[in-house]
Amino acid sequence: MDHTDHVNLLRGGVPPGGVWADFGSGTGAFTLALAELIGPSGVLHSIKRDEYAVRQQQRAFHDRFPDRRVHYHVADFTRPIDLPGLDGLVIANALHFYRDPLPIVQKLKAHLKPGGRFISVEYNVAQGNTAVPYPIAYERWPDLAQAAGFTQTQLLATRPSRFLTEIYSAWATVTS
Repeated sequence: MDHTDHVNLLRGGVPPGGVWADFGSGTGAFTLALAELIGPSGVLHSIKRDEYAVRQQQRAFHDRFPDRRVHYHVADFTRPIDLPGLDGLVIANALHFYRDPLPIVQKLKAHLKPGGRFISVEYNVAQGNTAVPYPIAYERWPDLAQAAGFTQTQLLATRPSRFLTEIYSAWATVTS
């Protein structure tokens, strides 16, 4: 996948501006996609527990979007993190490492402002492997989101994957 693919997976769920976070941000592929979509008026928070990956992100981000605001947090997203209220968050290819992702989704949901969007990017397969031990196929996402307290979900996009058939993005929010 390239930058355009990452942007296209998020495009329908990320409006311009606002305060957004990328949890488990890796080397920043989806942080860069968020930066493109929210534009220069938005603020980003990138959370990754690997300091080396965060340094890689910083270089790539500065080269591509020197006018954008991003705050880097070397932290484990399963533990408390001091963040402002978020208009939205992205967690891409990270929930599938947890046998029970519900407590994590609930914990991350607490960072959202009322009406904020929780965007998940995952492999759309029922059977995992050693690299993706507990996949969350899209057919499971609405039930997981509802159990976490979200009232509305929507599939955003899908893309073929050479690795595990298909990858999808979906959002969840709490309607007022």
